[in-house]
Amino acid sequence: MRSFSCRGCGQTLYFENSVCVACGAAVGYSRVERDLLLLGDDFRPCVNLDLNGCNWIPDVAGEQCFACSLTRTRPADGDLEGLPQYYLAEQSKRRMVYELDGLGLPLEPRDESTGRGVTFDLLSSVEENVITGHADGVITLDLAEGDTVHREQVKADLGEAYRTLLGHFRHEIGHYYWQVLVDDRGGNEACREVFGDETLDYQGEIDRHYAEGPPAGWEERYVSAYATMHPWEDFAETFAHVLHITEALDTAHHFGLTVDPSLAVRRFADVVVGTWTPLAIALNQMNRALGEGDLYPFTLPPAVVDKLAWVNDLVREAGSPS
Repeated sequence: MRSFSCRGCGQTLYFENSVCVACGAAVGYSRVERDLLLLGDDFRPCVNLDLNGCNWIPDVAGEQCFACSLTRTRPADGDLEGLPQYYLAEQSKRRMVYELDGLGLPLEPRDESTGRGVTFDLLSSVEENVITGHADGVITLDLAEGDTVHREQVKADLGEAYRTLLGHFRHEIGHYYWQVLVDDRGGNEACREVFGDETLDYQGEIDRHYAEGPPAGWEERYVSAYATMHPWEDFAETFAHVLHITEALDTAHHFGLTVDPSLAVRRFADVVVGTWTPLAIALNQMNRALGEGDLYPFTLPPAVVDKLAWVNDLVREAGSPS
């Protein structure tokens, strides 16, 4: 993620800005130009600007933008607890869509008549039990994950090293891209050689994991304990980490923390080992210097790096980066 500039006064702006902090001009993000533009007669804001902070410019004035159109269900207007969490969730979703666009990955709103495409049910668990997950292009997110206290409690209860809203979105969209980039394209056999037999009973494997925990020595072969549950989860976790790494490196490059302009043409495994790992260690130490936990609390042994490289190749072959 890069910074942006106000086209009116040149002030530095950031992805979430809807107003220039210097000259007061209204700005909006153009998915076509991948830039913040001045709003006016030619460009109008998304109708959800006040509802969820969306600063994207829709194709048709007075309607939702593309990112908002992907959400099928949101909290009711009277849900005073769910709406603030929904606001945070949409912020994370927009960042993910921005990255997917940059990678050139296919992303279309779900067509209920054909069952193709993706949609999001962002549900408040204030009055009902909500399980975050993916099923045939429908991604469900428990908006309670937007509450820091709740999220940190779940993180502690499950013994997780990392749990964020953006991480949830990247993981669940990974399930969607298994369907789009692997299953729909007849790539299951090649994927099976990397991640294992996806025909194993999913619920049975999940039950086994929660009853027995991850297998001994899992740290040498999986990016997280959660990835050991089933090949689908291993793929989704690996896909999420490819997004974590590529977006973090892109941001670092734009802000002068890494200066190598050839990242896109180098072997991804070399990038992970030679650029990302030293940067992640430095960022972790910076966080510790400020009294916080590690920013990227993961180790990436060779077997995991190979999986990351395989998924990255899959993404690069399927996409047409913009």
